[in-house]
Amino acid sequence: MSDAEPLPHAHPRFAAALRELNLVVEVRRFPDATRTAAQAAAAIGCTVGEIVKSLIFEADGAPVLVLMDGASRVDVELVRRELGADSVRRAGAELVREATGYAIGGVPPFGHRTRTRVLADRRLLDHEVVWAAAGTPHTVFPLDPKTLIAHAGGTLVDVRERTA
Repeated sequence: MSDAEPLPHAHPRFAAALRELNLVVEVRRFPDATRTAAQAAAAIGCTVGEIVKSLIFEADGAPVLVLMDGASRVDVELVRRELGADSVRRAGAELVREATGYAIGGVPPFGHRTRTRVLADRRLLDHEVVWAAAGTPHTVFPLDPKTLIAHAGGTLVDVRERTA
């Protein structure tokens, strides 16, 4: 992929990250927002578990990205233990945009404004292909989970909330 080759549907920062990583992916744009995992799965025609949620948390004041399958929720206590942090909480919209350069609902797994620690839940590996945001609430791209986690610089962990 050359620098001049446009990715018309991807956020420009994310398109630049794809070029830098020499990754060629199909970026799909939908007329309606795919901000939630359920909306994205319905638009794509896949299961909610095949959607990657890119969630920013604040651990002792520092942003941390957690990659989670769309059918699961993050157990904040497990994230806290994994990081050895005193406190972990969901980041607000301002910190998400400051750390990643993207708005909530469109945060991709890589191509962020700043380098952050990345935790990737093992359940993502249950799928051959997963779908993640391409920098906007209207765009997604498919990739095999191992490649996605590797490009995100993710550490495989178990931070999924267990159901009773």
